[in-house]
Amino acid sequence: MKKLFFATITSLLLFTSCISTFTTTGNQLPSEASKATNDSERYLLTFYPVAVEQMHQHGIPASITLAQALLEGGAGRSELVQEANNHFGVKADKRWNGKSYTKWDNGKLCQFRVYGSARESYEDHSKFLTENSRYAFLFELRKSDYKGWAKGLKKAGYAEDKEYPQKLIGIIERYNLQKFDYYSMADIKGDLQRFSVQEKTNGKSVMRANGLLYVKAGESDTFDSLSKELNISKHKLRKYNDLYKKYKVKPGDTIYLEKKRNRATKGNKFHTTEPGESLYDISQKYGVKLKRIYKMNPMYESYARLKVGDIIRLR
Repeated sequence: MKKLFFATITSLLLFTSCISTFTTTGNQLPSEASKATNDSERYLLTFYPVAVEQMHQHGIPASITLAQALLEGGAGRSELVQEANNHFGVKADKRWNGKSYTKWDNGKLCQFRVYGSARESYEDHSKFLTENSRYAFLFELRKSDYKGWAKGLKKAGYAEDKEYPQKLIGIIERYNLQKFDYYSMADIKGDLQRFSVQEKTNGKSVMRANGLLYVKAGESDTFDSLSKELNISKHKLRKYNDLYKKYKVKPGDTIYLEKKRNRATKGNKFHTTEPGESLYDISQKYGVKLKRIYKMNPMYESYARLKVGDIIRLR
């Protein structure tokens, strides 16, 4: 099981380019098709098993779920996906008891739901539709009637955009997503298992910052245990996290599972320091290489403790 985690790690990373046609032929599953070449294809190859699973559990066409995720979450690139695991842009209304993430939306400062995993986001999206009576008529449609579902969502008030049905239908037909509406649970068994391992390994939630995967170290974790658990060498774990050879992992440490980036996301150009923070702490928080933090902020020394309120450039 552990080996599966990083066998497909690159397909989970979220991504940098635009759209081309996504197709499969015959009974070939997406994981067996030619390698993805852009963000949308990589997203579909990663998340289609969850959409199919939700279809069989709740009756929502997988094609509709995937099209909404591509549209609302920007194929995994949106700030809400990366920072809050929110793949459908669901807001934190009075019914929400969990954590929330604040960001500007259409000129207003809004609260959005924060999920512990992508799977939680998909499950909550399904519940949002199944538990709201105004969407009840949709479940009388055939699961293969993606056009009826797209138009029905707009009719029920899911989105204000007048072109919303056309956008969903366009995405579905561009990527042949209607194919997934005929998949059985047996068809996705292997890929769903791989996805589950990617989302959570040995009790640790796999999270994202700056589009990168990371875990939080537990009480008994060491570089030896993490290396075995994640199937990544100790050398790479230290290198990815800018740590020296004799450093001992502490509970709560952020441990990146891949190379950090040269800059933060567009919405994080600067960081205002808080009590006790160092440049390293900020590097780990935003998934930016420490040497790049130094280069963008040459007035500070390595591992220097900062004054509260210092402004640190991140991109």
